[in-house]
Amino acid sequence: QVQLVESGGGLVQPGGSLSLSCAASGGIFSLYSMAWYRQAPGKQRDLLASITTGGDPNYADSVKGRFTISRDNAKSAVYLRMNNLKPEDTAVYYCKAERREVNGVKYNYWGQGTQVTVSS
Repeated sequence: QVQLVESGGGLVQPGGSLSLSCAASGGIFSLYSMAWYRQAPGKQRDLLASITTGGDPNYADSVKGRFTISRDNAKSAVYLRMNNLKPEDTAVYYCKAERREVNGVKYNYWGQGTQVTVSS
């Protein structure tokens, strides 16, 4: 069981940068793989970036080279640094934690989301 709270969203101009944070509580953070998703109105929720328990990142093509995911196990937090933002990046951004038990069962936990709006 883990609770997630995103923060850092807001309004930014095209080409600008923004950093999102996700604070976790109620679980052993180092045991969870973490990821960032986003969902625009009328569209599906898309995976943007993930990071393993060992700190290895992976990115969707749409954000590769612009976004950076990182984690700080001592602070039980995961971050998303977003650079060169575009209007199409406008969405609600969600943090997700995943733990795989040895029996193969997966547990997923979601934050409440934070709005990112890219507009001039």
